[in-house]
Amino acid sequence: MVANVYADDTVKIGVAEPLTGPLAPQGKDVENGAKLAVDHLNAAGIKIKGTPVHFEIVAEDDMADPKTAVTIAQKLVDEGVVGVVGHLTSGTSIPASKVYAQADIPQISPSATNPVLTRQGFATAFRVIGDDAYVGGVLAQYMAKTAGYKRVAVIDDRSAYGQGLADIVVEDLKKAGVDVVDREYVTPSTIDFRGVLTSVKGKNPQAVFYGGVDAQAGPLRKQMTDLAMKTPLIGSAIETDNFIKLAGPAAEGTVSAESGQPLETMPGGKKFASEFEKKYGPVVLYAPYGYDAVMALAHAMELANSTSPKDIVPALKKVDFQDVTGTIAFDQKGDLRTSNVTLYQAKGGKFVPLQTVHLK
Repeated sequence: MVANVYADDTVKIGVAEPLTGPLAPQGKDVENGAKLAVDHLNAAGIKIKGTPVHFEIVAEDDMADPKTAVTIAQKLVDEGVVGVVGHLTSGTSIPASKVYAQADIPQISPSATNPVLTRQGFATAFRVIGDDAYVGGVLAQYMAKTAGYKRVAVIDDRSAYGQGLADIVVEDLKKAGVDVVDREYVTPSTIDFRGVLTSVKGKNPQAVFYGGVDAQAGPLRKQMTDLAMKTPLIGSAIETDNFIKLAGPAAEGTVSAESGQPLETMPGGKKFASEFEKKYGPVVLYAPYGYDAVMALAHAMELANSTSPKDIVPALKKVDFQDVTGTIAFDQKGDLRTSNVTLYQAKGGKFVPLQTVHLK
Protein backbone atom coordinates (compact mmCIF):
# COMPACT_ATOMS: atom_id res chain seq x y z
CA MET A 1 0.00 0.00 0.00
CA VAL A 2 1.18 3.55 -0.71
CA ALA A 3 3.02 4.91 2.30
CA ASN A 4 1.37 8.34 2.36
CA VAL A 5 -2.26 7.12 2.26
CA TYR A 6 -2.67 8.08 5.91
CA ALA A 7 -0.79 11.38 5.82
CA ASP A 8 -4.00 13.16 4.79
CA ASP A 9 -6.24 14.38 7.62
CA THR A 10 -9.21 12.56 6.04
CA VAL A 11 -9.76 9.16 7.62
CA LYS A 12 -11.82 6.76 5.51
CA ILE A 13 -13.94 4.10 7.20
CA GLY A 14 -15.42 1.44 4.94
CA VAL A 15 -18.98 0.18 5.28
CA ALA A 16 -19.67 -3.09 3.45
CA GLU A 17 -23.31 -4.15 3.53
CA PRO A 18 -26.12 -5.25 1.19
CA LEU A 19 -27.47 -1.94 -0.07
CA THR A 20 -29.70 -3.59 -2.69
CA GLY A 21 -31.79 -6.76 -2.60
CA PRO A 22 -33.88 -8.39 0.17
CA LEU A 23 -31.45 -7.45 2.97
CA ALA A 24 -31.03 -3.83 1.87
CA PRO A 25 -33.15 -2.44 4.76
CA GLN A 26 -30.76 -3.97 7.29
CA GLY A 27 -27.71 -2.94 5.26
CA LYS A 28 -28.81 0.68 4.88
CA ASP A 29 -29.62 0.67 8.60
CA VAL A 30 -25.99 -0.17 9.40
CA GLU A 31 -24.69 2.42 6.93
CA ASN A 32 -26.87 5.12 8.47
CA GLY A 33 -25.76 4.17 11.98
CA ALA A 34 -22.14 4.49 10.84
CA LYS A 35 -22.88 7.86 9.22
CA LEU A 36 -24.37 9.16 12.46
CA ALA A 37 -21.24 8.08 14.34
CA VAL A 38 -19.05 9.91 11.83
CA ASP A 39 -21.18 13.04 12.23
CA HIS A 40 -20.59 12.90 15.98
CA LEU A 41 -16.86 12.27 15.60
CA ASN A 42 -16.43 15.16 13.17
CA ALA A 43 -18.40 17.47 15.49
CA ALA A 44 -16.14 16.44 18.39
CA GLY A 45 -12.97 17.48 16.52
CA ILE A 46 -10.91 14.34 17.20
CA LYS A 47 -7.14 14.91 17.02
CA ILE A 48 -4.52 12.31 16.16
CA LYS A 49 -0.90 13.30 16.75
CA GLY A 50 -2.13 16.81 17.45
CA THR A 51 -3.84 17.19 14.07
CA PRO A 52 -7.64 17.33 13.69
CA VAL A 53 -8.93 14.49 11.50
CA HIS A 54 -12.03 14.37 9.36
CA PHE A 55 -13.87 11.05 9.18
CA GLU A 56 -15.55 9.90 6.01
CA ILE A 57 -17.70 6.84 5.18
CA VAL A 58 -16.96 4.82 2.05
CA ALA A 59 -20.00 2.58 1.52
CA GLU A 60 -20.02 -0.40 -0.84
CA ASP A 61 -22.81 -2.85 -1.75
CA ASP A 62 -21.89 -6.52 -1.24
CA MET A 63 -25.44 -7.59 -2.23
CA ALA A 64 -25.26 -10.22 0.57
CA ASP A 65 -23.27 -12.33 -1.90
CA PRO A 66 -20.03 -14.03 -0.71
CA LYS A 67 -18.14 -13.56 -4.00
CA THR A 68 -19.19 -9.93 -4.30
CA ALA A 69 -18.16 -9.39 -0.68
CA VAL A 70 -14.60 -10.51 -1.44
CA THR A 71 -14.43 -8.14 -4.42
CA ILE A 72 -15.83 -5.29 -2.32
CA ALA A 73 -13.37 -6.03 0.49
CA GLN A 74 -10.43 -5.70 -1.90
CA LYS A 75 -11.92 -2.49 -3.32
CA LEU A 76 -12.12 -0.97 0.16
CA VAL A 77 -8.53 -2.02 0.88
CA ASP A 78 -7.41 -0.39 -2.35
CA GLU A 79 -9.32 2.80 -1.47
CA GLY A 80 -7.23 3.17 1.66
CA VAL A 81 -9.84 2.68 4.39
CA VAL A 82 -8.41 2.38 7.91
CA GLY A 83 -11.10 -0.07 9.02
CA VAL A 84 -14.32 -1.67 7.83
CA VAL A 85 -17.76 -1.90 9.43
CA GLY A 86 -19.16 -5.10 7.93
CA HIS A 87 -20.33 -7.32 6.63
CA LEU A 88 -23.99 -7.88 7.51
CA THR A 89 -24.18 -11.64 7.08
CA SER A 90 -21.85 -14.40 8.21
CA GLY A 91 -21.81 -15.72 4.65
CA THR A 92 -20.19 -12.48 3.47
CA SER A 93 -18.19 -11.59 6.59
CA ILE A 94 -16.22 -14.83 6.73
CA PRO A 95 -14.82 -14.90 3.16
CA ALA A 96 -14.18 -11.13 3.23
CA SER A 97 -12.30 -11.48 6.52
CA LYS A 98 -9.41 -13.16 4.71
CA VAL A 99 -8.93 -10.09 2.50
CA TYR A 100 -8.85 -7.75 5.49
CA ALA A 101 -6.47 -10.06 7.38
CA GLN A 102 -4.03 -10.10 4.47
CA ALA A 103 -4.10 -6.28 4.37
CA ASP A 104 -3.88 -5.87 8.20
CA ILE A 105 -7.08 -3.81 8.16
CA PRO A 106 -9.55 -4.20 11.07
CA GLN A 107 -13.02 -5.52 10.26
CA ILE A 108 -15.81 -5.04 12.79
CA SER A 109 -19.08 -6.76 11.96
CA PRO A 110 -22.22 -5.23 13.47
CA SER A 111 -24.30 -8.35 12.89
CA ALA A 112 -22.45 -11.49 11.71
CA THR A 113 -22.96 -14.11 14.41
CA ASN A 114 -21.40 -17.34 13.09
CA PRO A 115 -18.66 -18.27 15.63
CA VAL A 116 -16.23 -19.09 12.79
CA LEU A 117 -15.67 -15.38 12.01
CA THR A 118 -13.51 -14.79 15.09
CA ARG A 119 -12.11 -18.31 15.37
CA GLN A 120 -9.98 -18.34 12.22
CA GLY A 121 -6.96 -16.87 13.95
CA PHE A 122 -7.25 -13.47 12.23
CA ALA A 123 -6.15 -10.61 14.50
CA THR A 124 -8.21 -8.25 12.32
CA ALA A 125 -11.68 -9.81 12.84
CA PHE A 126 -14.04 -8.31 15.45
CA ARG A 127 -17.78 -8.03 16.10
CA VAL A 128 -19.89 -5.81 18.36
CA ILE A 129 -22.65 -8.40 18.76
CA GLY A 130 -22.76 -11.79 20.49
CA ASP A 131 -22.30 -14.97 18.47
CA ASP A 132 -24.61 -17.86 17.65
CA ALA A 133 -23.23 -20.07 20.40
CA TYR A 134 -25.08 -17.77 22.83
CA VAL A 135 -28.15 -17.24 20.66
CA GLY A 136 -28.55 -20.95 19.88
CA GLY A 137 -28.23 -21.85 23.54
CA VAL A 138 -30.90 -19.34 24.57
CA LEU A 139 -33.25 -20.51 21.79
CA ALA A 140 -32.83 -24.17 22.77
CA GLN A 141 -33.38 -23.31 26.43
CA TYR A 142 -36.55 -21.41 25.55
CA MET A 143 -37.96 -24.28 23.48
CA ALA A 144 -36.98 -27.04 25.90
CA LYS A 145 -37.57 -25.40 29.28
CA THR A 146 -39.79 -22.33 28.92
CA ALA A 147 -42.14 -23.64 26.22
CA GLY A 148 -41.69 -27.30 27.18
CA TYR A 149 -41.51 -28.62 23.62
CA LYS A 150 -40.54 -32.28 23.26
CA ARG A 151 -40.68 -32.49 19.44
CA VAL A 152 -39.13 -29.80 17.21
CA ALA A 153 -38.51 -29.68 13.44
CA VAL A 154 -35.60 -27.64 12.07
CA ILE A 155 -35.31 -25.95 8.66
CA ASP A 156 -32.39 -23.83 7.47
CA ASP A 157 -31.28 -22.03 4.31
CA ARG A 158 -27.81 -23.65 4.08
CA SER A 159 -26.12 -20.25 4.48
CA ALA A 160 -23.18 -19.75 6.84
CA TYR A 161 -25.57 -17.96 9.18
CA GLY A 162 -28.71 -20.08 8.86
CA GLN A 163 -27.14 -23.52 8.86
CA GLY A 164 -24.50 -22.53 11.41
CA LEU A 165 -27.17 -21.39 13.87
CA ALA A 166 -29.43 -24.37 13.12
CA ASP A 167 -26.56 -26.79 13.83
CA ILE A 168 -26.03 -25.19 17.25
CA VAL A 169 -29.77 -25.23 18.01
CA VAL A 170 -30.06 -28.92 17.05
CA GLU A 171 -27.11 -29.85 19.24
CA ASP A 172 -28.42 -27.90 22.23
CA LEU A 173 -31.98 -29.23 21.80
CA LYS A 174 -30.69 -32.80 21.84
CA LYS A 175 -28.64 -32.07 24.98
CA ALA A 176 -31.85 -30.79 26.59
CA GLY A 177 -33.65 -34.03 25.72
CA VAL A 178 -35.76 -32.61 22.87
CA ASP A 179 -36.42 -34.88 19.89
CA VAL A 180 -35.49 -33.17 16.59
CA VAL A 181 -38.11 -34.96 14.49
CA ASP A 182 -37.13 -33.51 11.11
CA ARG A 183 -34.21 -31.57 9.59
CA GLU A 184 -34.95 -29.91 6.27
CA TYR A 185 -32.98 -27.60 3.99
CA VAL A 186 -33.89 -24.82 1.55
CA THR A 187 -31.73 -22.18 -0.17
CA PRO A 188 -31.43 -18.40 0.32
CA SER A 189 -33.54 -17.95 -2.82
CA THR A 190 -36.35 -20.39 -1.98
CA ILE A 191 -39.81 -18.84 -2.22
CA ASP A 192 -42.03 -21.95 -2.17
CA PHE A 193 -41.67 -23.85 1.11
CA ARG A 194 -44.75 -26.05 0.74
CA GLY A 195 -42.90 -29.26 -0.13
CA VAL A 196 -40.59 -28.96 2.88
CA LEU A 197 -43.46 -27.89 5.14
CA THR A 198 -45.61 -30.84 4.06
CA SER A 199 -42.80 -33.16 5.13
CA VAL A 200 -42.42 -31.30 8.42
CA LYS A 201 -46.18 -31.36 9.08
CA GLY A 202 -46.17 -35.14 8.68
CA LYS A 203 -43.69 -35.44 11.56
CA ASN A 204 -46.12 -33.65 13.92
CA PRO A 205 -43.65 -31.26 15.65
CA GLN A 206 -44.69 -28.93 18.46
CA ALA A 207 -42.58 -26.12 16.97
CA VAL A 208 -40.59 -25.32 13.83
CA PHE A 209 -37.21 -23.61 14.08
CA TYR A 210 -36.02 -21.73 10.99
CA GLY A 211 -32.40 -20.69 10.45
CA GLY A 212 -32.48 -17.87 7.91
CA VAL A 213 -33.46 -14.25 7.35
CA ASP A 214 -36.74 -12.36 7.70
CA ALA A 215 -37.27 -12.05 3.93
CA GLN A 216 -37.81 -15.82 3.79
CA ALA A 217 -39.09 -16.47 7.29
CA GLY A 218 -42.14 -14.27 6.60
CA PRO A 219 -43.35 -16.19 3.53
CA LEU A 220 -42.49 -19.49 5.24
CA ARG A 221 -44.70 -18.55 8.21
CA LYS A 222 -47.53 -17.52 5.89
CA GLN A 223 -47.30 -20.79 3.97
CA MET A 224 -47.41 -22.73 7.26
CA THR A 225 -50.81 -21.16 7.91
CA ASP A 226 -51.92 -21.92 4.34
CA LEU A 227 -51.19 -25.59 5.10
CA ALA A 228 -53.23 -25.38 8.32
CA MET A 229 -50.07 -25.76 10.44
CA LYS A 230 -50.82 -24.26 13.85
CA THR A 231 -47.24 -25.03 14.92
CA PRO A 232 -45.37 -21.92 16.19
CA LEU A 233 -42.34 -20.65 14.29
CA ILE A 234 -39.10 -19.90 16.15
CA GLY A 235 -36.19 -18.02 14.56
CA SER A 236 -33.41 -15.52 15.09
CA ALA A 237 -33.02 -11.91 13.91
CA ILE A 238 -36.44 -12.03 12.22
CA GLU A 239 -38.14 -9.63 14.63
CA THR A 240 -38.58 -6.96 11.98
CA ASP A 241 -41.42 -4.98 10.43
CA ASN A 242 -40.53 -6.72 7.18
CA PHE A 243 -41.33 -10.14 8.69
CA ILE A 244 -44.67 -8.84 10.00
CA LYS A 245 -45.49 -7.42 6.55
CA LEU A 246 -44.56 -10.63 4.70
CA ALA A 247 -46.22 -13.04 7.14
CA GLY A 248 -49.35 -10.96 7.66
CA PRO A 249 -51.69 -12.18 10.43
CA ALA A 250 -49.74 -15.47 10.47
CA ALA A 251 -46.89 -13.62 12.22
CA GLU A 252 -48.76 -13.70 15.52
CA GLY A 253 -46.97 -15.77 18.16
CA THR A 254 -43.67 -16.09 16.27
CA VAL A 255 -40.64 -16.03 18.60
CA SER A 256 -37.28 -14.60 17.59
CA ALA A 257 -33.98 -14.36 19.47
CA GLU A 258 -31.44 -11.62 18.83
CA SER A 259 -28.02 -10.85 20.23
CA GLY A 260 -28.08 -7.69 22.33
CA GLN A 261 -31.04 -6.06 24.00
CA PRO A 262 -34.08 -4.00 22.96
CA LEU A 263 -33.22 -0.54 21.65
CA GLU A 264 -35.21 1.14 24.42
CA THR A 265 -33.19 -0.63 27.15
CA MET A 266 -29.75 -0.12 25.58
CA PRO A 267 -27.66 2.35 27.65
CA GLY A 268 -27.76 4.94 24.88
CA GLY A 269 -30.75 3.55 23.02
CA LYS A 270 -33.43 6.19 23.57
CA LYS A 271 -31.16 9.12 22.74
CA PHE A 272 -29.79 7.29 19.69
CA ALA A 273 -33.26 6.35 18.45
CA SER A 274 -34.50 9.92 18.73
CA GLU A 275 -31.58 11.42 16.80
CA PHE A 276 -31.44 8.60 14.25
CA GLU A 277 -35.15 8.81 13.46
CA LYS A 278 -34.94 12.52 12.69
CA LYS A 279 -32.30 11.84 10.02
CA TYR A 280 -33.08 8.38 8.70
CA GLY A 281 -36.43 7.19 10.03
CA PRO A 282 -37.00 4.33 12.50
CA VAL A 283 -34.17 1.95 13.37
CA VAL A 284 -34.57 -1.34 11.48
CA LEU A 285 -32.26 -3.57 13.53
CA TYR A 286 -28.49 -3.07 13.41
CA ALA A 287 -27.98 0.73 13.22
CA PRO A 288 -26.84 0.97 16.89
CA TYR A 289 -24.22 -1.72 16.23
CA GLY A 290 -22.99 0.09 13.11
CA TYR A 291 -22.64 3.21 15.24
CA ASP A 292 -20.69 1.44 17.98
CA ALA A 293 -18.43 -0.31 15.43
CA VAL A 294 -17.32 3.10 14.11
CA MET A 295 -16.83 4.37 17.66
CA ALA A 296 -14.67 1.34 18.46
CA LEU A 297 -12.40 2.21 15.54
CA ALA A 298 -12.22 5.84 16.70
CA HIS A 299 -11.39 4.84 20.29
CA ALA A 300 -8.64 2.54 19.02
CA MET A 301 -7.18 5.37 16.89
CA GLU A 302 -7.08 7.63 19.94
CA LEU A 303 -5.47 4.91 22.06
CA ALA A 304 -2.85 4.25 19.38
CA ASN A 305 -2.55 7.97 18.50
CA SER A 306 -2.46 6.75 14.93
CA THR A 307 -4.70 6.27 11.90
CA SER A 308 -2.60 3.42 10.52
CA PRO A 309 -4.53 0.13 10.46
CA LYS A 310 -1.48 -1.76 11.76
CA ASP A 311 -1.66 0.37 14.93
CA ILE A 312 -5.45 0.29 15.18
CA VAL A 313 -5.70 -3.53 15.19
CA PRO A 314 -3.79 -4.13 18.48
CA ALA A 315 -5.39 -1.04 20.05
CA LEU A 316 -8.86 -2.51 19.45
CA LYS A 317 -7.99 -5.27 21.94
CA LYS A 318 -7.54 -2.54 24.57
CA VAL A 319 -10.68 -0.44 24.01
CA ASP A 320 -13.17 -0.44 26.86
CA PHE A 321 -16.00 2.07 26.65
CA GLN A 322 -19.77 2.29 26.93
CA ASP A 323 -21.86 3.62 24.07
CA VAL A 324 -25.26 2.98 22.52
CA THR A 325 -25.44 -0.84 22.78
CA GLY A 326 -23.50 -1.21 26.03
CA THR A 327 -19.90 -1.91 26.95
CA ILE A 328 -17.57 -2.40 24.00
CA ALA A 329 -14.52 -4.40 25.07
CA PHE A 330 -13.07 -7.27 23.05
CA ASP A 331 -11.48 -10.54 24.11
CA GLN A 332 -8.43 -11.98 22.36
CA LYS A 333 -10.59 -13.57 19.65
CA GLY A 334 -12.29 -10.29 18.78
CA ASP A 335 -15.60 -11.12 20.45
CA LEU A 336 -17.31 -8.97 23.08
CA ARG A 337 -16.31 -9.90 26.63
CA THR A 338 -19.94 -9.68 27.74
CA SER A 339 -23.10 -10.09 25.73
CA ASN A 340 -26.89 -10.29 25.96
CA VAL A 341 -29.53 -12.25 24.06
CA THR A 342 -33.15 -11.07 23.90
CA LEU A 343 -36.23 -13.11 23.02
CA TYR A 344 -39.09 -11.36 21.20
CA GLN A 345 -42.62 -12.47 20.33
CA ALA A 346 -45.00 -11.15 17.68
CA LYS A 347 -48.09 -9.78 19.39
CA GLY A 348 -50.73 -7.54 17.83
CA GLY A 349 -48.74 -6.86 14.69
CA LYS A 350 -45.39 -6.05 16.28
CA PHE A 351 -42.56 -7.80 18.11
CA VAL A 352 -42.36 -7.20 21.85
CA PRO A 353 -39.49 -8.26 24.16
CA LEU A 354 -40.12 -11.35 26.27
CA GLN A 355 -36.83 -11.69 28.12
CA THR A 356 -33.20 -10.54 28.01
CA VAL A 357 -30.57 -13.09 29.10
CA HIS A 358 -27.30 -11.59 30.33
CA LEU A 359 -24.25 -13.65 29.41
CA LYS A 360 -20.57 -13.48 30.34
